[in-house]
Amino acid sequence: MRRLLEIAGSSFKLALLELWKNKLRTFLSLFGITIGIFCIIGVLATVGSLEKNLQTEIKSLGTNTIYVDKWQYSAGPDYPYWKYVKRPAPAYEELAEIMERTPSAKHAAFKISIRNDVEAAGNIAAAVNIYGISEAFTSIQPIEIQYGRFLSEEEFYRGAPVAVIGHALAETLFGDASLALHHTISVRGARQRIVGISKKQGTQLIGGWGFDKAVIFPYKYARSLMNERKADPLIMVQAKDGISSKVLQEDLKGSMRAVRKLRPTEEDNFSLNDVADFSDVMSRAFVNVNLGGWIIGALSFIVGIFGLANIMFVTVKERTAQIGLKKALGARRRLILAEFLLESAFLCILGGLIGLLLVFVLTKIATAALDFPIFLSPGIVGIAIGICIAAGIAAGIIPASRAAQLNPVEAIRS
Repeated sequence: MRRLLEIAGSSFKLALLELWKNKLRTFLSLFGITIGIFCIIGVLATVGSLEKNLQTEIKSLGTNTIYVDKWQYSAGPDYPYWKYVKRPAPAYEELAEIMERTPSAKHAAFKISIRNDVEAAGNIAAAVNIYGISEAFTSIQPIEIQYGRFLSEEEFYRGAPVAVIGHALAETLFGDASLALHHTISVRGARQRIVGISKKQGTQLIGGWGFDKAVIFPYKYARSLMNERKADPLIMVQAKDGISSKVLQEDLKGSMRAVRKLRPTEEDNFSLNDVADFSDVMSRAFVNVNLGGWIIGALSFIVGIFGLANIMFVTVKERTAQIGLKKALGARRRLILAEFLLESAFLCILGGLIGLLLVFVLTKIATAALDFPIFLSPGIVGIAIGICIAAGIAAGIIPASRAAQLNPVEAIRS
């Protein structure tokens, strides 16, 4: 172990001397490795961040949750549109029966929504999501409040003209989100008092609920502003703890058929959309995206490996006399081999660290500019170091083997 540490220390010093002595040559070899690592880790970080953010958005739609709707979300472009159009829309009155008939259901909520202009303080926000929700909605889909409070139980029961609005919408209408509290807004000619402003969510890639630019009303009040049957009605049902969404889906199928009074020979006139299915589809899609990223990065990295291998051949050639002298003094082949492999690995790791630094700087710039979090996970950094070590060994194995096999007498004469 001590001998190995001595070799590692000696190789590290030699690598530093090579860096200082042959600046241009070293720069060119490190540049290839740096660009290779930058491409691989940059692609992995971007794709990984994209997948994580998308999965987080999907999870925000509700965990262990089934969406009861007339539409099948994953039916594809060739589904029979005419069949789904004729189906009855979900109704608020079905909530109680669903909870009564579905033992695996923990919560059930109803939602209606439209897009409409919102006026306040002389300003107008166009095409805002207007939601009408039932009491259990936030048990399935939590909404964090930054200023004020959420809708109260009494306000849900009375259908009070009060609202919770999104952070970005509050900034649009009042300049500062905190100033919106207790002011009024106007939707479809009616006025409503603001009781809460939600926390900022940031950019969403797949849309989601879009609470940043939304208005949330109690359902009983919202139905006075919109035609419930044409307001995209939806029932959300969440499973009890320890029960999977698949079990809930099976229970719900029987419950909905009983609620709709369908005969055994009749087809379902509803769709049960599992949020977990969206996550699975996304995971499968990113397998191919990650594979493409690896291929792109690998092509760049291979160029760097060949460049480093060429540098190591030149290094062995320049040190031929030194190698012969070491072998004449008793150095074994494996020590010579280890020395050059460690030196190659050091050079490769140094190039990789520079590439990681460039990726880190780029992630900070991109996150600030795009309002989209891109990050370097510890796993990705570990992959980068592992790739560098493996690449260093691969680039140095042939030059190191040739150095180890040199005849000491001929090497000294050269």
